[in-house]
Amino acid sequence: MSGKHISAVGCLAVVLVLSASGCARKPQTTPSVQQPAPVATAPQITVAMIPKIEGIDYFNACQRGAEEAAGELGVKLIYRGPTENKVERQIEIVDGFIAQHVDVIAISPNDPVAIAPVLRKAAKAGVKVITWDADAEPDAREFFVNQATSQSVGYALVDEMVAQVGPEAKVAIVTGSLTAANQNEWIKHMKTRIAEKYPKLKIVATKPSEEDQQLAFTVTQDLLKAYPDLKGVFAITSVAFPGAADAVEQSGKKGKVAVVGLATPKGMRPWVESGTVKTVILWNPVDLGYLAIHVAKAVKEGKLTPGATEFQAGRLGTVKVQGREVILGEPFKFTAENIAQFDF
Repeated sequence: MSGKHISAVGCLAVVLVLSASGCARKPQTTPSVQQPAPVATAPQITVAMIPKIEGIDYFNACQRGAEEAAGELGVKLIYRGPTENKVERQIEIVDGFIAQHVDVIAISPNDPVAIAPVLRKAAKAGVKVITWDADAEPDAREFFVNQATSQSVGYALVDEMVAQVGPEAKVAIVTGSLTAANQNEWIKHMKTRIAEKYPKLKIVATKPSEEDQQLAFTVTQDLLKAYPDLKGVFAITSVAFPGAADAVEQSGKKGKVAVVGLATPKGMRPWVESGTVKTVILWNPVDLGYLAIHVAKAVKEGKLTPGATEFQAGRLGTVKVQGREVILGEPFKFTAENIAQFDF
């Protein structure tokens, strides 16, 4: 076949294709499948949680509960506290979190008054602020997550002491800090209970231990020497209680001087099993940390606001809200019969 003939055939083929293309019915196009619009996801909430002090059993247990809730709720948790019981260190930590633009600061203040200005600063910067375990000045936070009402704690301590030493004994108090809001509230209600129900029970001294177990030991020894007829010691922090119990035991006063207080069961188990301590009063600090993160998230999302009377908190179910306080529950008593069941 000549090249001229090939060219003619090729031209004819092109004309036929173009003609067929122009005359044939336009094929229907398959409609495109409508893709669902991407679901808008809320940005992850960051909660900065600040204990009074890091590294002690009580706050370690609170941290465990906080981490549990954070995993459950998809919250980013930053847990950081001072290594000594000083509000100045807490203020520095809060300032750092303000600079990081966290969404919520949840703090257990060492001093309700001294911490308040930096918490107000955080609020002005757009950070939500809640307190837990101990409170700040009410206008410096949105909600306080309270382990139990201060009255119920104070009354439980006094009633237990009287059950052990009688209503006319001399007793002393070893506290953590003279400026700690929660401890001062407990002491206030302890004194109210004594005045109303046990007027012959006498508090001879109130001494701070600054969340230092060795200092609590020394302070208690000094009290035992200063008041030979002392019948009971209230030790109202998880650090003061083991220090006080150890001092009573080593002074040979087991069974002669009662030690009643607030601490984790794990921390007090040796003295309960030895018989120096009969009862440990507390709440579940794991649950307290858990509740604090639930409250933090709800406050950030506007789901918990003033006027609420109850709050749904995951596995804790419904908890009470009184004013701007979210209440975990009533105090619990750990004794030789049940203390081994708890690992915090």
